[in-house]
Amino acid sequence: MLDISFAIAPMMDWTDRHCRVFHRLMTRRARLYTEMLTTGAILHGDRRRLLGFDASEHPVALQLGGSDPRDLAAAAKIGEDVGYDEVNLNVGCPSDRVKDGRFGACLMAEPALVARCIDAMKRAVQIPVTVKCRIGIDDQDPETALDALARGVIAAGADTLIVHARKAWLNGLSPKENRDIPPLDYDRVYRLKATLPGVPVVINGGIAGVAEAKQHLAYVDGAMLGRAAYQEPWRLLRVDPDLFGEAAPHATMKDVLEAMMPYIESELAQGTRLHSITRHFVGAFHGVPGARAFRRHLAENGVRPGAGVDVLRDAIARVEDPVAASIAA
Repeated sequence: MLDISFAIAPMMDWTDRHCRVFHRLMTRRARLYTEMLTTGAILHGDRRRLLGFDASEHPVALQLGGSDPRDLAAAAKIGEDVGYDEVNLNVGCPSDRVKDGRFGACLMAEPALVARCIDAMKRAVQIPVTVKCRIGIDDQDPETALDALARGVIAAGADTLIVHARKAWLNGLSPKENRDIPPLDYDRVYRLKATLPGVPVVINGGIAGVAEAKQHLAYVDGAMLGRAAYQEPWRLLRVDPDLFGEAAPHATMKDVLEAMMPYIESELAQGTRLHSITRHFVGAFHGVPGARAFRRHLAENGVRPGAGVDVLRDAIARVEDPVAASIAA
């Protein structure tokens, strides 16, 4: 059975390969996800740039956006060949671009099509195929909409369901508003799990930290942390100790950033700009004296041509007590 007892959500423009390496240095056990990549981009774009990842990221999953079963099968196979541990179909993203492309949350209205997509992907790969969805869209009744989607994809072979416990309002709310305004309905996801005892169900949406994730595990098989993991990454230092009874890879955020240095130097040598990596560190010392000076130094100096790891070291030196953001936080 696929183990997604704790995962970090796929987030557009956020969970790129640099972010995932950063997150992996705080938890060995969390499952990591790419940003959503469309089938068109994978089939016709720069695969090395789009799909490249560091070996340290395992277990890492590729999230796909699309609605053509053949294209999804082909993209899933490419992902498997590259070395991803799982392929996930996005049936939850509410952006206008996604709706216009007939993928993402709008597919909640087409459960039979989603099932065909999953069937095609399962036939194409040996790695697990999973689905991330909402509880419904617009005027759908979540009781019937979620059941219809879930039963269809399970019959098609889906290995796990990841459910964002909110509706997506495609008519009337922006993507940003869709992350906050539709009310959370965790009980709906719990009921889904109760009706599907043999199917792994992971809950997502509005979970503020590891302690709250742990509470959900009394009702579902896994919890997925999204914005909290990105905006306050120090929270991830609690994942391995609190959920798996294992020591965290590093004790403090200062240790984590020090462990990032060889990766950063390697990337800089290949032409990556420092800011492309350090932009993911903005919340590293949230609430710690000196955090604002840390952020300001990175923002002002990390974008300069030729900026190197000395900029990051100078920024860390502005944090008065980096130990405060340790696993004891």
